[in-house]
Formats: sequence, structure tokens, C-alpha cells
Amino acid sequence: MDALARARVIVFGVGGVGSWCAEALARVGVGEITVVDSDTVAVSNINRQLVADFHTVGSPKVTIMLQRILSVSPDCRVHGVCAVYDEATADTFDLDSYDVVVDAIDSVASKALLMLRATRCRHARLVSSMGAALKTDIFSIRRARSLDEVTGCPLARAVRQRFRRLGVSPSRRFPCVFSPQLVQNAAETTADLTANGLKRVNGTMVTTTAAFGLALAQLAIETALRRLAPASAAEHQIQNNP
Repeated sequence: MDALARARVIVFGVGGVGSWCAEALARVGVGEITVVDSDTVAVSNINRQLVADFHTVGSPKVTIMLQRILSVSPDCRVHGVCAVYDEATADTFDLDSYDVVVDAIDSVASKALLMLRATRCRHARLVSSMGAALKTDIFSIRRARSLDEVTGCPLARAVRQRFRRLGVSPSRRFPCVFSPQLVQNAAETTADLTANGLKRVNGTMVTTTAAFGLALAQLAIETALRRLAPASAAEHQIQNNP
């Protein structure tokens, strides 16, 4: 608990997956949490996002997430950044000042950029969530030791294709949460404009996003303990992998 109280974690994306992850980090006692998201709450978010209800529609997701974190962990040092992570804003984030960088971004370009930047850090370590859209079998959700080990995920495939097209790759491996469940990608767009562009319709359920988010939080917790309490982390690994 002392190690987690010293931990500094930044969460990129507090939508379907990231909102559950961020609150879980607060509930286990992470001492400093920064959340980053450019979007506002929409009615269509209510079925799966922790920040969304009929009272928060229209509010910035970052604002609601900060309120939730402080409501369960008043001593947590919280920061909110209402912005997109992209080439224009990446340099404004000192990723290496954190212990753990959490990727819950659903944009391929932004996700790939964060992977490249975060894996270059000397201290900070990255954990990442792959796509939860259209997945329904939460019992198939698992971890991978690296992006290359992720199977059955259109988002992971798109990110790997982008890396190959650009001729770049992450500087180190990082753990991922993913589901190998094979689904048909609808990828429809509507005329509804959000802060991140036209709305994409790839629905999912709260059971899926929450399970992804809590699994992502578990990766972040384990990573933080390895950075800040290596002896405890080693004992945990021994107990869970006899």
C-alpha cells in the first residue's frame, strides 16, 4: 500500500475501458493519477462508461472522472487534461515523470504514437488495452506479454500494420489486455460529430468494457509494484505462479 501511495500513473482515455481502470486505480490507493481525454459524455455512452449517466451528459469526461476519483480517494493527487494525444500535443506530456503509462486509446494513430513514445522512456512503463468493441465473451479476456502476441483483435492488427507502414516499432515489449474472440467489425459511422470526429458505431456492453478496464488496472498495479516495491512484486509472482 505504501508503494501504491507513491505511484504516479497517467491514464490516456477515460471512456468505456479507461474509466473503469482509472477508478480501480483510485480504489486501490494509487497516490497520483492523471487522466487525459478530449471527449464529452454522450447519451450513447451510458450503457458502458463509468463516467456516463443522464446527469453527466454534455460534461467533459475528464471532469467527471476527477470527481469520481476524489469521491473514493480524497487524498489522491489528481490531474485532468482535456486534450487529444497526437503529434501536436505529445511533447506537452512528460511521460517519464510517471511510473506507469496506461493506454486506453481507441484511435489507431494516437495509440501507436503513445506506444512509441512511452516505450522510449527510461523509467515509465506502458500497459495497453486492445479493442473491446463488439466483444461479448468476457471469459476470453486475457493478457499478452507484448503487442505481437495479441490475436483476434482488429485494433491490434491495425496498429501493427501502421508500424510496418511507417517502418518503426516500439522500443520494448509491454503487456496488453485483449480478447481473441473473433467478431465481425461493423465500423459504421454516423452523422454525429464528437470531439474526436465522426462517431463510430462498434457497440459493446458494460460487462466487456468493465472487465477490460479492471484487467488493465491489474496490469498497471503489478507494473507499479515492480517499479516501486520489487520485493513485494516478486513475492506476488511466486504466490501466483508456484
